[in-house]
Amino acid sequence: MAATKFTKETYHYWYEMMLLLRKFEEKVGQLYGMQKIRGFCHLYIGQEALAAGCMTATRQEDPFITAYRDHGLALAKGMTANECMAELYGKATGCSKGKGGSMHFFGVDKYFFGGHGIVGAQIGTGAGLAFAEKYKGTDNVCLTFFGDGAARQGMLHETFNLAMIWQLPVIFICENNNYAMGTSVTRTSNVTDIYKLADAYEMPADKVDGMSPEAVHEAVSRAVRRAREGGGPTLLEMKTYRYKGHSMSDPQKYRSKDEVEEYKEKDPIEHCKSKLLSEFGYREEDITLIDDRVKSVVDECVRFAEESPLPDDSELLKDVYQQQDYPFIVD
Repeated sequence: MAATKFTKETYHYWYEMMLLLRKFEEKVGQLYGMQKIRGFCHLYIGQEALAAGCMTATRQEDPFITAYRDHGLALAKGMTANECMAELYGKATGCSKGKGGSMHFFGVDKYFFGGHGIVGAQIGTGAGLAFAEKYKGTDNVCLTFFGDGAARQGMLHETFNLAMIWQLPVIFICENNNYAMGTSVTRTSNVTDIYKLADAYEMPADKVDGMSPEAVHEAVSRAVRRAREGGGPTLLEMKTYRYKGHSMSDPQKYRSKDEVEEYKEKDPIEHCKSKLLSEFGYREEDITLIDDRVKSVVDECVRFAEESPLPDDSELLKDVYQQQDYPFIVD
């Protein structure tokens, strides 16, 4: 890719943002091992280029929705490390008041709509968000993220059909990290190129190098432009890779260490760092300043979470939907 295609400012933004995602997640992994964080926990390490490229190709008002591997996209969307770490700790200052934990980050003011634990459910909800934007007459576009495992859910096909009929402004982004929970794509479907699923609905689709923020940016920009102009949905299959297991409890016996190292050689953070040093005149001291700034943010969010209070007992039944006249419960 030509060196002049993206600016110094863009590479700087990508590097600092992806580094924050990486260092936050590495710290989360450490804290989980110390049992400071409990429950399910799915790290985004290795997939940061998707968040980076999607952010520079969209506006803040464009809603994002994803599954349970949600920390990275939440931070990219502008949710603070403090509120995210506090949520992982189950503290009252967390983004979901300490009630959601790792899988249920939520930030309406940042247009981040989860964090969903039911595999594939966010695909339909994402189309619903896009329907709302079209109904309100905005030109906002919803980015709906899901994994390769969720591509086997019936919800995807029902949603694709309606999204095309109604020409909804939604970009379906499959973060294909090859293994779903721990089973290779080649063992779960005869169609291993997930973007081809769009053909059944005559939906525009493309396969993208998800380890490259440049490639992600360009593909999402094309899809967003089409949606803003009334051209309807797009399916983008982002070929990416997670360096860690599906969750913190994953022994990762389904892949080799050599395979993981092969993908690490394509690391997007190191790629952006190299660009800044070789093409934009950055010195090692400049990189160190960025690294130190990110480290400070991560250190502060841990302190914030540690010192924050637990939710009060009175919070237990708040924020829970209840039908007052539900006829099938007798006191």
